[in-house]
Amino acid sequence: MSGSSRSNRYGFTLIELMLVVIIIGALVAMVMPRLAGRGEQARVAAARADIQTNIATALKLYELDNGSFPSSEEGLNALLSKPSSASNWNGPYLERKPLDPWGREYNYKSPGEHRTADYDLYSSGNDGAESQDDVKNWD
Repeated sequence: MSGSSRSNRYGFTLIELMLVVIIIGALVAMVMPRLAGRGEQARVAAARADIQTNIATALKLYELDNGSFPSSEEGLNALLSKPSSASNWNGPYLERKPLDPWGREYNYKSPGEHRTADYDLYSSGNDGAESQDDVKNWD
């Protein structure tokens, strides 16, 4: 009779709970290293999307309306408010000031040094200085 009362017990033993905690810990230890570098990859992808699509589209619309890209002095602010040189400005071409995923302004030069036919547009990346981690519209 004592055997049947033991099998009617509900709950988990300490050993069972410890085994579950150990298994969960092992799974976390395997998954975490794979997720560690994803944040930086996501920021680079967001900067690339801004440079190649979002800001590039706004600059092309500006050029269609005004016949040329904003000058380096006017910068990307010309996409938000009408500069004095704009003849047919139909903006704003962007909803807000474009900041890269690291919270800094994108670098813009027109005419570009690398793309002399139009403009250079780039982010200085994580370190904030021109280096190998820059995200740019040339290369």
